[in-house]
Amino acid sequence: MLQKRVNGRAVRVTFRIPAPLKAQSITLVGEFNGWNTTEMPLTASTDGWATTIDLPAGQEFEYRYLADGRTWLNDWSADRYVPNELGGDNSVVRT
Repeated sequence: MLQKRVNGRAVRVTFRIPAPLKAQSITLVGEFNGWNTTEMPLTASTDGWATTIDLPAGQEFEYRYLADGRTWLNDWSADRYVPNELGGDNSVVRT
């Protein structure tokens, strides 16, 4: 689930995966962090997994989640999806 709040020229976006996804770790990976697979971990809670970042307003960013360093997941509440070069889809957030 995506939650967005305008914060000046940026948009504060909370990326959330609802429980009961079973994983030891989940990271947010996308254009906004150079597709770095370790830089943006999500925090686990009883509600699921989440992280919040600020992104520039008026843009689109492709992203995915990586569970346990090996399983790629899409965000089923993404603003849209685009095909990726590996034959799957990437999630897209619009700010």
